[in-house]
Amino acid sequence: MQLVIQNQQLAMMSMGKIKSPFSDKIERNLEYAKMAIDTLDMLLVKTKGNLGEYEDKFLQEVIRELKLNYVDEVEK
Repeated sequence: MQLVIQNQQLAMMSMGKIKSPFSDKIERNLEYAKMAIDTLDMLLVKTKGNLGEYEDKFLQEVIRELKLNYVDEVEK
């Protein structure tokens, strides 16, 4: 769960949705955001059948949310 949350926050920061805790600024780097989302996609594939129902739904929902936000940012 911690890995999922870390990658979620990294992706959101990289899309400019939340401030970076290091610089206290909005920073946008869609390449980093895509890497974080791809990491979560890989995690979903590699853990298929090994997660509890809550963990599986949480991971899928995080990925869905991030992908929707990513598409929105790319279109800007």
